[in-house]
Amino acid sequence: MTVLSSRPAQPVDPGLVSIALEIAGRLANDASDVIMATAGRGARPDDDTSPFDWVTDTDRTLERHTRRVLTAEFPDIPVFCEDTDADVASDAEFRWVVDPVDGTANYVAGVPWCAYSLALVDRWGPVVGVVADPYRAQIYAAARGRGMRANGTPVRLGGQLASSIVCTEMTRTGPWPGMGEFISRAAVSGSGVRVLGSKALAVAQVALGHASAAVLHSYHEWDVAGAVALAVESGAAVLDRRGEDDPLPVDGLLVAMPEVAEQVLEWWQSSMVR
Repeated sequence: MTVLSSRPAQPVDPGLVSIALEIAGRLANDASDVIMATAGRGARPDDDTSPFDWVTDTDRTLERHTRRVLTAEFPDIPVFCEDTDADVASDAEFRWVVDPVDGTANYVAGVPWCAYSLALVDRWGPVVGVVADPYRAQIYAAARGRGMRANGTPVRLGGQLASSIVCTEMTRTGPWPGMGEFISRAAVSGSGVRVLGSKALAVAQVALGHASAAVLHSYHEWDVAGAVALAVESGAAVLDRRGEDDPLPVDGLLVAMPEVAEQVLEWWQSSMVR
């Protein structure tokens, strides 16, 4: 069975979408320049116990810049950032969510796999999303009903062979429950699971057609909202852990090429009950 989205398209003021997309793209370019200028070159995290909790001066610089620009351009829309907000809580019609450096441990070490993620979200999910992939000099952008683009080039899933790569990520305390079983089930079916250290880029690989699926056991909204916007607009299936079609699940996320979504969901659900 092929999983297809049943989500109704929720219209948003076209003027707001256009301005939001332009500003978000500008911020993503700024972030990419800053990350490339500083990655692995003396950046030091706070002295936290886990690399999953590291915060660097670059995180703070990009957060301040993002807040300043968004607050000036959209004074009525709250901004939630990874490094200063405990969680996203707002009754506003729209909200911005940003992760200044997704993959901070990689960034500190100079491993070329980290991202800047920004999204405008409403009650139905991402409206606008951008993910900057600095090491590949790529800005991925999407807006509701307008499709996805990579450096301005349209991206749409369909016609390509499903990749044998499936992405996932650790939790803050290590492997998620059932992760080993999930990896084994994928391997038996001829798929390789990769843990690369950036939730935003893991989801983006599906939107780009490089990976067949991404499974995330836990995350914050700012980790994934930008990349989920890409996935939805590229034509990927976005499901929660129960297999329900959901534009931004709050507890467990599967993003997959539609033709493999059911199979990967079965691996995930089976691994969780063992």
